[in-house]
Amino acid sequence: MSTLSHLPGSVTEVIRPAAIVPEDAARAVLLELARRDVQNGGVWESEPSTWSRWDRPWQPSGEVGPAQLLGSLHVAYGTPTKYEITIYRITVTAAGLAAGWTVESLCDEALGYGGLTLAVCPRARLAAPPRPFRH
Repeated sequence: MSTLSHLPGSVTEVIRPAAIVPEDAARAVLLELARRDVQNGGVWESEPSTWSRWDRPWQPSGEVGPAQLLGSLHVAYGTPTKYEITIYRITVTAAGLAAGWTVESLCDEALGYGGLTLAVCPRARLAAPPRPFRH
């Protein structure tokens, strides 16, 4: 994994090779993230490209209010196969770091809904780079 930082005080890691959530686990994870949505009293906000973990639910009006973003998993649905999900980057915000969250613990909470952890999650196969063009 390589570490980047794009938000002040945050930590971003690119997962290499990317973690692949198999179909059955992906279905379970998505169901639980929806059940634990920040607008329904939970702490997760799931969108097509990002799963975000908050420290508390949002206001009943749907506004963020005092909730603080702890971190996000950047995901791609339908890859490498139609029903799998690829996790390729994780960001833990400064608030998340202060609360004791790590890249692994953030991933493990989300993946745990599907019976996985980042350590045991299947990984994408890396293809060899193409041969150089010779004229």
